[in-house]
Amino acid sequence: MQRSRRRVQLNLRELWAYRELLFFLIWRDVKVKYKQTALGAAWAIIVPFLTTIVLTLVFNRGLHLHSEYHVPYPLFLFTAMLPWTYFTACLSASSMSIVGNQNLITKVFFPRLIIPLGSVVAPVIDFLCAFTVLVGMFLWYGRAPHWHAVVIPAFLGMALLTAFGVGLWLSALNVRYRDVPYLLPFLTQIWFFVTPILWGITAVKPHTQSLLALNPMTGVIDGFRWAVLGRGLPHYHVYLESLGIGLAITLSGLWYFKRVERYFADLI
Repeated sequence: MQRSRRRVQLNLRELWAYRELLFFLIWRDVKVKYKQTALGAAWAIIVPFLTTIVLTLVFNRGLHLHSEYHVPYPLFLFTAMLPWTYFTACLSASSMSIVGNQNLITKVFFPRLIIPLGSVVAPVIDFLCAFTVLVGMFLWYGRAPHWHAVVIPAFLGMALLTAFGVGLWLSALNVRYRDVPYLLPFLTQIWFFVTPILWGITAVKPHTQSLLALNPMTGVIDGFRWAVLGRGLPHYHVYLESLGIGLAITLSGLWYFKRVERYFADLI
């Protein structure tokens, strides 16, 4: 037991010792992402905004799906698209993170965990850029933010935790199985429709809510929406269940990543 604790402590110290490399990788990812694009970082705002418009036209105007929180449907939808767009950006970056840094991995010694960690931190910049659109929508609809907004960082942290855990699995598996990038879009599409993005969790019965909470992004989306809109009651059981699943994914991802990282240089 003591040996296990020492290892964890040693890993944390090692990560801290290489924090400058982590900051460099984060800055590099942010800088390179929109390099040589005409609109640059504006894409961080355009993508979730246009997606919200299209989904509103299809599901609100076409299928007459409405918000049960008594707010305009575009605002209801965009509050969910913000954390979801951040999450999918993390998965996309994480899945290719180890393979994409093969020159660094084969030539320099450093804790490999830094690479997928940087992949989930860098998209926070895009999230903050897109958040300005949410502020603009509040002004457009003449609404004021609720005091619940102070807990937004907590739900963003839940999204980061889940993205990091899934990213650990994807990045490690992609070293051995290069099918991961091809499978990921299909998986994220399915994940999208089983997450309460187009609809609210109160649209289903309580026992179904507990089942949906097995999806760690359910608690993130519902909690973020509650924090931003300040409507309805917080679903603490959903948040705790989703947080527990997110922790389990992250811990299992850490275990698998650490188990196979010694083979990265050979397989890449």
